[in-house]
Amino acid sequence: MSLVSKYNIPAPRYTSYPTVPYWDSNLDEENWKANIRNAFRVNNKDGISIYIHLPYCESLCTYCACNTRITINHKVEIPYITAVLSEWKLYLKEFGKTPKIKEIHLGGGTPTFFSPENLGFLISSLLKDAEISDHHDFSFEGHPANTTEEHLKTLYELGFRRVSFGVQDFDPVVQNAINRFQSFEEVKGVMDVARKIGYTSINIDLVYGLPHQTKSSVQETIEQIVKLKPERIAFYSYAHVPWIKPGQRKYNEKDLPDDDYKRNLYETGKSIFLHEGYRNIGMDHFALKHDNLSLAFDNGTLHRNFMGYTDSINKLLVGLGCSSISDTWTAFSQNIKTVEEYVQAVNSGKFPIMKGHILTVEDLMIRQHILDLMCRHKTNFGSSPSDLDILMQSEARLSELIQDKLISLNETEVNLTTLGINYLRNICLAFDKRYWNNLSRSNKFSKTA
Repeated sequence: MSLVSKYNIPAPRYTSYPTVPYWDSNLDEENWKANIRNAFRVNNKDGISIYIHLPYCESLCTYCACNTRITINHKVEIPYITAVLSEWKLYLKEFGKTPKIKEIHLGGGTPTFFSPENLGFLISSLLKDAEISDHHDFSFEGHPANTTEEHLKTLYELGFRRVSFGVQDFDPVVQNAINRFQSFEEVKGVMDVARKIGYTSINIDLVYGLPHQTKSSVQETIEQIVKLKPERIAFYSYAHVPWIKPGQRKYNEKDLPDDDYKRNLYETGKSIFLHEGYRNIGMDHFALKHDNLSLAFDNGTLHRNFMGYTDSINKLLVGLGCSSISDTWTAFSQNIKTVEEYVQAVNSGKFPIMKGHILTVEDLMIRQHILDLMCRHKTNFGSSPSDLDILMQSEARLSELIQDKLISLNETEVNLTTLGINYLRNICLAFDKRYWNNLSRSNKFSKTA
């Protein structure tokens, strides 16, 4: 059996620990308020992070596993923005003083579904009660086919300097299967406009393992993209979860590459990225040497949270909008997923909590080790008896990883090998106590290959 087949098992992507299916659901609104107040007091000096979920799309991309709402009715924009700003006011009340904002990220959905004027209103309204950090990082996700110069200008004037464009694949057969269409010319055009305006970092999202993809189609897409020299490239593994996202039933499993071929698609892309001067700085992520993500990897400040990889370690992340997840470092809270219920809760003056989790001492320790593996490709268990106990509990799983040359273990320090970086989720999984104690819930995750 190949390593790819052996390790192609359901596993989290580790934007948190514990991961959402293993939360204890032990958080009520009063506990959440107390966590917010404490986290703000500790972290506001360095600045906080804000993620805003904008769920609307005009059409369904069938590969997508995000929380979306499909509509062509743009009258939904203002009521939703009003609710998001009402939720922000709930946080301001708990903060008790002016927040300093270091990061904002607009995700979705399709943030550029919203008009430039409405996005401008959203961000300017949010910022009027806040201070902007000197070294802030504001970014948004845009569809190349509907991101206009007005979108780019409006957000640039509000402090945005980074934009991420979802491309996935240029092959017309693949695009038809996933119902996602944009041409190379559209991508090049919107990137040219962004750079002309002054954006300093552009990310391109690509996906491997999509229906009908071939090595040649992936290679051709990537060779076109690297000519444009985006500062960052996220090369994601397609997550096939049709039991969660029925839109993925537009195609069959037979239309997807098998485990080994899918890994070959990844290696094809990775070899091009490395040849073109990109560095593999974390799971799925490649960056040019001058980009902040790459510099953060070098200086030890690379971080991973519900927004993915980020270049600074912020321990208070406020998630606004339906399905958004907030993180106070000691607790997680996820918002209600449906738009109508979310709006109703916020408009009644309540935090729209769907579920939450208060981290235990052990959770916090394991979380740090998984973060170190994800962001620094190593971790050390020598700090306390409890730490060593976590290492011992994982011993059998680590032995297999060592045998397969994915990690090395030097007394209490675990280091990823060059090969092991390709199996980062599996290596983190070795320490995920909640996963192994609740294997019946493992089918909540996509496979790692």
